[in-house]
Amino acid sequence: MIEKSILKINPNAKFSINANDIDQITWHDKTTPISKADIESQFTAVEFDMAMENLRAERNSKLTETDFYALSDVTMSPEMETYRQELRDITNGLTTVEDVEAVVFPTKP
Repeated sequence: MIEKSILKINPNAKFSINANDIDQITWHDKTTPISKADIESQFTAVEFDMAMENLRAERNSKLTETDFYALSDVTMSPEMETYRQELRDITNGLTTVEDVEAVVFPTKP
């Protein structure tokens, strides 16, 4: 989380972290040090990003399972069209980790 928070602030930062301890960051290649408070201020955003990555991975897996229904020589049922659209829309409006954790996936027809 510390690394992702630093990179959220400065994507080009060069650093190392000893024992994943925020108090043991060594800055390399003339990277301007980022304060502990600034790094910690990114934790909530990073937690949300990670939750969304996991949600998208699961969603994408479920879409992949039904991709063959979208082939040109297969007629997709309206129920399957709805299911796939609900999967694609599942991330809409999510703004917190709690929102992501409360997501209920639609039932595959």
